[in-house]
Amino acid sequence: MRIPIERQMAKITPDLKRVVARFFFNGDARAKGIILKVMEMSEEDVERELTPLLRNFSRRHRNITRIFERHADKLKNLFIALKIDYDELSQRRKLLIGSFFTNEFSIESAAFFNPSIVDDVDQSGLEEGEKRVILSFRAVGEGHVSSIVFRQAVINRFNEITIVPAGNYVDEPDIIRNTVYHKNVFFQNAVSIKLPDSVIREISSSLPDTFEYVALKKLIRDMQQRYQVDHLLKRNLERLLWLADSYYEINFSLDTDISDRVIFPYSEAESRGIEDARFVKYTGDTSGVTYYATYTAFDGVTIQPKLLQTRDFYHFKIMPLYGEGAQNKNLALFPRKINGKYAMMSRIDGINNYIMYSDKINIWENPEILQTPKYPWEFVQIGNCGSPIETPEGWLVITHGVGPMRTYCLGATLLDLENPKIEIGRLKEPLVVPNKDEREGYVPNVLYSCGSLIHNNELIIPYGLSDYASSFATVHLNDLLEKVREG
Repeated sequence: MRIPIERQMAKITPDLKRVVARFFFNGDARAKGIILKVMEMSEEDVERELTPLLRNFSRRHRNITRIFERHADKLKNLFIALKIDYDELSQRRKLLIGSFFTNEFSIESAAFFNPSIVDDVDQSGLEEGEKRVILSFRAVGEGHVSSIVFRQAVINRFNEITIVPAGNYVDEPDIIRNTVYHKNVFFQNAVSIKLPDSVIREISSSLPDTFEYVALKKLIRDMQQRYQVDHLLKRNLERLLWLADSYYEINFSLDTDISDRVIFPYSEAESRGIEDARFVKYTGDTSGVTYYATYTAFDGVTIQPKLLQTRDFYHFKIMPLYGEGAQNKNLALFPRKINGKYAMMSRIDGINNYIMYSDKINIWENPEILQTPKYPWEFVQIGNCGSPIETPEGWLVITHGVGPMRTYCLGATLLDLENPKIEIGRLKEPLVVPNKDEREGYVPNVLYSCGSLIHNNELIIPYGLSDYASSFATVHLNDLLEKVREG
């Protein structure tokens, strides 16, 4: 018999009005043609075209003129090629040119699902028994491209959840690329690319101990010319460039609401989307509390697990994850070190849950099987639904199982605190199954979560509804732990 849960009334669905103004580019030739056409316009014609644009879009974006100018600035190399002095152009002409290289992207037009939940950095102004939380979601827009978005919510003393309404604007951050790489670390991380040893040695020997992205790019382009007959090798060389491009930082303006901040794919390795961020509040380091999230980057062919780090949800650092244990989706970081090492769950074979330990938070080797499918509702595969949660009884892991008709259900497992390779118990039956109101969506019969938390002695589980929308369920912690131990 399944343990009783309570479904919350709160539900979040996609909002077509949530749009961001993104850089739009269709190649050098077409771009040059557009620039030349605008250059032929008189200042009066420029003013006539620009005025209604600003009127129509200024209420849809926080600072549309800044966006137009930033997008025009991206074209400076084309102005040089056309022998046009960009600095001599009027501000209005620059803005009009930038508008032709801007398009609106509806970030959640298709779906809003697979949430995780963590304590908000700010817990001020609350009554006793309340908690302010940050929710992350996978938002899917045009072309099925996924991004990470946020909402704020307050949980009251009865564990009722109130979602704070989203802001009026969506903003992209400033992107900061890492420019210098250390050769020994970079090529240790490059093992996942699976280039022949002879090629790795050739590249490494041609680079100094520290090098910049531009130097690596020139070297790889030269090698691609020499090896142009070997298409597989050329593609793997390109992936080595993508690896270097996968380290970056992003900064959001301090005047943005948490719901205004959206993390898009910003590197080639993420070009087809970033999926299923599992946020965790990490403690125990001398530097204080840090929020980490593992997520999946996808370029249309290859999956690359990545790690996101923040302290304040304004400034984020992004890096790839490497090693034998970081070869698939479903990575989830434990919220503290165990016996002096970082700990992570993974599902490298797509079927079973694994556990692994590391001295470095971004390198994961020697995964060991932790759980295999045991009950019919998880025969197809078992995986985690977010980072393990520490309780006095052990590490509580919310899992997902896939059974008949590719139905995704949520389960629960309890692991030993000092040695999480020991499974104390597992629910024999699912904790949450799709009901008649949750079965329909982009992918039917799928319930999925990327992280839960405990508040007022209840487990609060945000979960995605058939890859379309999101809702919440709660269950009494003591009842759940007792039922898990019976398994």
